[in-house]
Amino acid sequence: MRVLGIDPGLQITGYGIVELRPGQLEPTLIEAGVLRLKPRTSIESRLLQLYADLAALMKEFAPDRVAVEKLYAHYKHPRTAILMGHARGVILLAAQQRDLPIEHLPSTAVKKAVTGYGHASKQQMQLAIQTQCHLNEPPSPPDVADAIAIALTCARRLALQGI
Repeated sequence: MRVLGIDPGLQITGYGIVELRPGQLEPTLIEAGVLRLKPRTSIESRLLQLYADLAALMKEFAPDRVAVEKLYAHYKHPRTAILMGHARGVILLAAQQRDLPIEHLPSTAVKKAVTGYGHASKQQMQLAIQTQCHLNEPPSPPDVADAIAIALTCARRLALQGI
């Protein structure tokens, strides 16, 4: 089973793809990176680019499931949540059009699953992913580490459920 983890953004969207083979408890990292959206373009243009890039990624790697970070909004920055909601909507649409099951994971649950601490810093996440995926260096930018962590958390949960 392949899980595509996505850390949504309107400038940089991180993605990580892990594979969980039958009888295997620990997923294997297949691919990770970022989708860079053109800055200084309209939100509509960036959303269209995000959709096209996600569709190509899903076609190339054929995930069986998509895991995406839940939307979190700080009361001081409601506009950020609204804008991020647009990116999440495009991600959900791309997955739904391919009939892929979608998991919504809170960032605190992902951080706790990967580092043991639900409020881990970006650097702590990068180092944890480097160690757990046996990488030569921490994934960069941090959006990549976050996306890998989302995919790993989802795949590990599925393994525990026997899926």
